[in-house]
Amino acid sequence: MDLSGAYAKRLGRWRVRMCAWPCRFSVICVFPVLVTAILYVRQMAARSAPGRYFTVHGHSWWGQLVCEVPLREARLRRTGEIKELREELRNLEKHKKKDAVKKVIAAMTVGKDVSMLFPDVVNNMQTEDLELKKLVYLYLINYSKTQPDLAIMAVNTFVKDSQDNNPLIRALAVRTMGCIRVDKITEYLCDPLQRCLKDDDPYVRKTAAIAVAKLHDINPELVEDRGFLDQLRDMLQDSNPMVVANAVAALAEIQELSGKEVLQVTDSTVFKLLAALNECTEWGQVFILDSMASYVSKDAQQAENIVQRVLPRLQHANGAVVLSAIKVILRQMSSVTDESLLKLWHKKMAPPLVTLLSTEPEVQYVALRNISLIVQKRPEVLTNDVKVFFCKYNDPIYVKLEKLEIMIKLVTPDNIDQVLLEFKEYAQEVDVDFVRKAVRAIGRCAISLQEASERCIKVLLELIQTKVNYVVQEAIIVIKDIFRRYPNKYESIIATLCENLDSLDEPEAKASMVWIIGEYAERIDNADELLETFLETFPEESAMVQLQLLTSTVKLFLKKPTESAQKMISLVLSAATSEVDNPDIRDRAFVYWRLLSTDPEAAKDIVLAEKPVISNDTGSLEPLLLEELLAQMSTLASVYHKPAGTFISKTRLAVQKADEMESTHFEDELTTAPEGQERTRELPATASAGAPIPTAAPQADLLGDLLDMGGPAPPPAAPTAAPTAAAPAPSPVDDVMDLLSGLDMGAPPAAAAPAAAVPVDPFGSFGAAAPTAAVSQPQSVTLPVVLTPDRGQGLTIGGQLARQGGQMVYLMQFGNAAGVSIDGFMVQFNTNSFGLQPANQVVNVASVAPGTVAAASVPLAHVPAKIAPGQAANTLQIAVKTSQLGVLYISDSVELEALFIEGGEIPQNVFLDSWRTLAGENERSETLQVAITDVDATLAKLKAANVFCMAHRQVPGMNQEAMYLTCQVEGLAAQLLLELRFSRGAKGVSCACKSERPDLAPLLFVAMQHLLS
Repeated sequence: MDLSGAYAKRLGRWRVRMCAWPCRFSVICVFPVLVTAILYVRQMAARSAPGRYFTVHGHSWWGQLVCEVPLREARLRRTGEIKELREELRNLEKHKKKDAVKKVIAAMTVGKDVSMLFPDVVNNMQTEDLELKKLVYLYLINYSKTQPDLAIMAVNTFVKDSQDNNPLIRALAVRTMGCIRVDKITEYLCDPLQRCLKDDDPYVRKTAAIAVAKLHDINPELVEDRGFLDQLRDMLQDSNPMVVANAVAALAEIQELSGKEVLQVTDSTVFKLLAALNECTEWGQVFILDSMASYVSKDAQQAENIVQRVLPRLQHANGAVVLSAIKVILRQMSSVTDESLLKLWHKKMAPPLVTLLSTEPEVQYVALRNISLIVQKRPEVLTNDVKVFFCKYNDPIYVKLEKLEIMIKLVTPDNIDQVLLEFKEYAQEVDVDFVRKAVRAIGRCAISLQEASERCIKVLLELIQTKVNYVVQEAIIVIKDIFRRYPNKYESIIATLCENLDSLDEPEAKASMVWIIGEYAERIDNADELLETFLETFPEESAMVQLQLLTSTVKLFLKKPTESAQKMISLVLSAATSEVDNPDIRDRAFVYWRLLSTDPEAAKDIVLAEKPVISNDTGSLEPLLLEELLAQMSTLASVYHKPAGTFISKTRLAVQKADEMESTHFEDELTTAPEGQERTRELPATASAGAPIPTAAPQADLLGDLLDMGGPAPPPAAPTAAPTAAAPAPSPVDDVMDLLSGLDMGAPPAAAAPAAAVPVDPFGSFGAAAPTAAVSQPQSVTLPVVLTPDRGQGLTIGGQLARQGGQMVYLMQFGNAAGVSIDGFMVQFNTNSFGLQPANQVVNVASVAPGTVAAASVPLAHVPAKIAPGQAANTLQIAVKTSQLGVLYISDSVELEALFIEGGEIPQNVFLDSWRTLAGENERSETLQVAITDVDATLAKLKAANVFCMAHRQVPGMNQEAMYLTCQVEGLAAQLLLELRFSRGAKGVSCACKSERPDLAPLLFVAMQHLLS
């Protein structure tokens, strides 16, 4: 079918033919579909090569559609548009130039590539029209990273504009230069930035302050060398509040990314910052208040003065300002002991927090998560406002659940009746999940508030009388917890519970009821009959119910050793040991069996021993974690209730270099890989030459997970004289070598001649490779040797984890005794207990000549996704690839002292609270075979290793001293608390460790042994 006329003109010389099935159909039905298909194809045409036809086949009940589109026409039309824009940009009339630039920006905004107009747009920079200059600067920021050499053309205009009479143009020039992330531009930014930091106009100064933070992100060393940090600190004393706010924001940003303490709020600057609060913008107030949240007052009077200046911020309309102000007030409260003053502050903090709950549900949720932290620290703030947390009928479920948690934290003997009445109403709603949470909330109130436990029991019994299945089961679960909290106090309600045995069908409810029967078997006349009803279905029950049935039957036998109980115990022990596959149940059954058969009295002492009462710690955070989250209030950390370091990686973006851009052809970014492999992006040519690579965020896992590298494989075969010899069959390790060879790392690996075809275990035992011929010995490797020459095919590798300048690094030395130069070094870490990964897989080492040693420092980053599950271990498995030797596997150990962070010190009151809280399973101890003679020197050495002393005292009644220390491991939220007990000069130091991560204790003891030696 041929199309002609107006439609053919609009479709533009496209060949269209219709192959119809032998049936009648209407062109009116086909034509809209045809036009839609062609318009879609025309969009695809611009992406294809000119001079070709793009063919589309379509099938339907009426026939087959084939469209052949001349794509060259689409490309020519696109070229025509560019030509028209270029001509308009070169037009002498100013208004046409401006319109052309606006068209370019519009095309750029919708994603069209207009980078080919870069020189023409840049030529319009030198204009007095401020609007046109802003548009050109916007274009420059977007395309300078792909045209770094052409961006240099604009430098002179930038420098000239930074000295313009108009302060808006001066600020615009500095702002734009800071946004261009090209290394060559930074060289020219320093002098204009230096002038603008001392500019007479405050608008220029505040813009320059932010530009310093951007420059630091690109080149930190340049900022420190040129003294920009000192100038930022001087700007804290500026007379303009906005300049002060921006200086604080810049210093805070630099401090967060670098990890160095560059923003120090002192007594001389704190009140200057407070004076700027009233006149700067709302976000400037947030920056200033956040910077003051870490300031500790020297006395109560100063804390009171600070709070008085901050209290007016509680009336601000911006919730971020309110939460930042509360953060400062909570910090200063720790320095005040006057109860009347604290009560007054509590009263003033409540209304703004309540106001935050009158916003949208999403904002309410954020506010509620922050309020949850506040009431854990200071419940007195909102104790009298518990009614504002009552759930509304139209609240989303996530808001309701958060309100429930806060009400439980705020419950007191004075408001318990109101809260219970509210919970009872919630337990009769239609949302089953919310009803369950409400019933559990009643039980948690009973556990946490002893005076109200009887009233809570009464409400739970009323709910049981409703006979609603899921309400009854949830009530039995919480009553079991109440029995554990108040033993031998509410046994009178057991009869009511037993009336509802038939309605139990959930495992947790069944297990709770069985526990109650076994715990109070001596007071229940027909306890054996009740348990027997559960034992009838013992093999089909869940593991939770089976474990509880096993224990309760043993309790029944020990408390009431009747004939029926003896039959039941024989039945359940036989079933648990022979019919159950769960090893926990079998092991417990065997333990009970042997106890009962050897010493029934010992079994009674063990099984019927007095149990510790429970407490309501659900939803409560550890003191250390709570303090850390309060310091990060009004951030995502306070919403997730997790430290920021657990979900945010503080890595810098790579700065684009001009020579890297030249070596990268964007049209051929993806190289064609062999069949069966994925295409990988080539590295710049400078990488294979050993040129320095800037530290950047951890790259994609180019080497792959080391454990997935395959099983044993024979070593590479020796090269033969015949080039046409058949290649050996690929092995798992060969596949890895093929994958690594796609990284453009230079020449292919030179195969070593093995003595015999002995399989090599690449990652199990780190087995030895085939022996190599004797060659000249290299210079000595001073670091601990992690790969010997016999295993490294003549390459010796020394490695050690260290900490330099507040950053984790892996120090490496490469000694070459292989007889050939070695280059193209790359490194990858396996998953490990600390999530350590190289920030850049390319090792900055040039070619290592035979008989020489080269050193390198590999910066490391903490990647939460690379943390190995399970107990903490000090193993560090590493794969090293070279262009000549292929992949080598080494293993090293993690020295924990290299991971201690500089900011691991905590306030003494927080240390004391945590030390009292952490006990039992969170505590470990060991005797270190060292002696301490000079306490001051020891403390200084520990402080240098980021182990901070909290207290040092004499142990009463003993010839011993005690030191209390703390430290924190990078990337892990857990704080390590230590106690060292020793006698001066005597060998043997008793070391006790408490932490939420007790699995770190063995590694910590090794680290302390090193530090004290």
